[in-house]
Amino acid sequence: MDQRQALIAFGALSQETRLHIVRMLVVSGPGGMAAGAIAEKAEVSPSNISFHLKELERSGLIAQQRESRSIIYTANYEALGGLVRFLMEDCCSGHPEICAPAAKVAACCAPKGKEKLQ
Repeated sequence: MDQRQALIAFGALSQETRLHIVRMLVVSGPGGMAAGAIAEKAEVSPSNISFHLKELERSGLIAQQRESRSIIYTANYEALGGLVRFLMEDCCSGHPEICAPAAKVAACCAPKGKEKLQ
């Protein structure tokens, strides 16, 4: 992830409802959640949730797919891991053991062949 992508992602996450949505989708796992269920759980109107989902999708932090009449949203674990890896890239001035726990979490979402920072 480059700095521009990180800024877009952090911008999307800097709003309370969107951060809540991403956390819900991370917990829901690869099966994701329907837009209506997200709106209900976040206690947000359908039109408002649509705006937030669009912003999160634009940032690359979530993805959508149609399943019959529903649109299912899922967390983009690779992008979320990339965001954490971006933050930890130059970890602790050459003392990676300090941030090893965070690096381990980021590595769980790393694309194949990019498991660094351990």
